[in-house]
Amino acid sequence: MTEAPKSSVAGTEAPAVDAGTNHGAEALRYVLNGVTATFVNWAVMRLCLDVFHLPWAWLAYWVGALFGITTSFLGSRYFVFRKNDRPVLGQAVKFLSAYVIIALLASGVMHVWVDWLHLDSNLGFLMATGVQVVLSYFGNKFLVFT
Repeated sequence: MTEAPKSSVAGTEAPAVDAGTNHGAEALRYVLNGVTATFVNWAVMRLCLDVFHLPWAWLAYWVGALFGITTSFLGSRYFVFRKNDRPVLGQAVKFLSAYVIIALLASGVMHVWVDWLHLDSNLGFLMATGVQVVLSYFGNKFLVFT
């Protein structure tokens, strides 16, 4: 809790403002945005694998990730962090830089899990998504939408 600012009237104090008041709502919006972006990522990946018969899970993941990242950026900017008063280009560059790094790590998970170990791509997707969730929250919160 932050310290209450002193009032100009002697002996009185303004009520303290809890800086954490909106964190719960922000966290819920983050989860909703993440679920939506993850579904878009998964649906496009499945489309690539099942309909277009792309032979590499890592590439299918990347195609899905591009769509998921776009969904996530728009949702983060306008819905989660509500920082659309700042230049979109600067946010987009930072966001994309972070997500390229995150997507490289996540596609590495998919590559090892599916292409090397020949294990289930849906389970690999869930593990890759777990990596993305943790890294993207902290990256967005503290580097992109500050």
